[in-house]
Amino acid sequence: MKGRAGSFAAALALLAALVACTPVVRPAGEPVMTPVFADDALTMADGTLLALRVWLPPQEPRAVILALHGYNDYGNSFALPAELWAGQGIATYAYDQRGFGQSEEPGLWPGSATLVADAISATALIAQRHPGVPLVLLGDSMGGAVTALTIVQGPPAEVVAAVLVAPAVWGLDTMPWPWRASLWLTAHVFPGMTLSGSNLEIWPSDNIEMLRALGSDPLVIKQSRADAVLGLVRLMDAGLASGGTMPLPVLLVYGEQDQIVPREAMARYAEKLDGPVRIATYPEGFHMLLRDLGRALPAGDIAAFVLDPAAPLPSGNEARAGAFLLTDDD
Repeated sequence: MKGRAGSFAAALALLAALVACTPVVRPAGEPVMTPVFADDALTMADGTLLALRVWLPPQEPRAVILALHGYNDYGNSFALPAELWAGQGIATYAYDQRGFGQSEEPGLWPGSATLVADAISATALIAQRHPGVPLVLLGDSMGGAVTALTIVQGPPAEVVAAVLVAPAVWGLDTMPWPWRASLWLTAHVFPGMTLSGSNLEIWPSDNIEMLRALGSDPLVIKQSRADAVLGLVRLMDAGLASGGTMPLPVLLVYGEQDQIVPREAMARYAEKLDGPVRIATYPEGFHMLLRDLGRALPAGDIAAFVLDPAAPLPSGNEARAGAFLLTDDD
């Protein structure tokens, strides 16, 4: 009996430890104001400031992109493609999403619902800045998952199309079960433990100079909290599940050398998409497709789509997508 009592007590202690160490989430607070646009920040309804970066064309914009960055990154990640888009008459706005860049409490996960709500608020603010100008919501990696959720749940009236750049759709059920189990356990027992992934032989881009600059950029998060990684994976789950009939024109672009979001996961997502969806893949492209050495090709395709969602893509790579993603060659 003593042995059983001791085991029961140990189980209770473990349960208490798990409850005490639940993952930390920092969602938006209660609304206290009307969202506000400023040249260098967006203020959300709960008073939170999100740093804003803007790239404008020399003339009045023909179209506007609201760009959502990837995990551990921030709005400046669009500096390279935004220069090209400005040359095409396209304005680009990119804000630091909650938990990243210059936002409050960087490194803490805000929750998928808050990320989507911020995207909707930001869309309305940018649209007010450019009344009557077509506005396209673009998401890169994590931002792609946020964009997909925003569109599927009911696209803001101001958005005429969406672009998904290597969207984060690598959900839990597409991962090996030991990874799933270890991530869940770590996030619940040691939520503040940091993970860097530096020991993984993974190349996110072939642009080595750019990668070195990210390594020295203090606004780029180098080590993630375990609970933030779990939050990201849950967002990816939701992103994968968001596949279905899209209510507006969507362009999905993906690098065939992507070592972050596996081809199998992207193919599974692409197969679920329906409606006015176009897909292009790039044989030399990595995960950071818009910052790769060959970024001009996908960035040019995106510009053409933004200006006219029905226009042919200059690269002609739309024809590659079916062979690479939608054909089972395993």
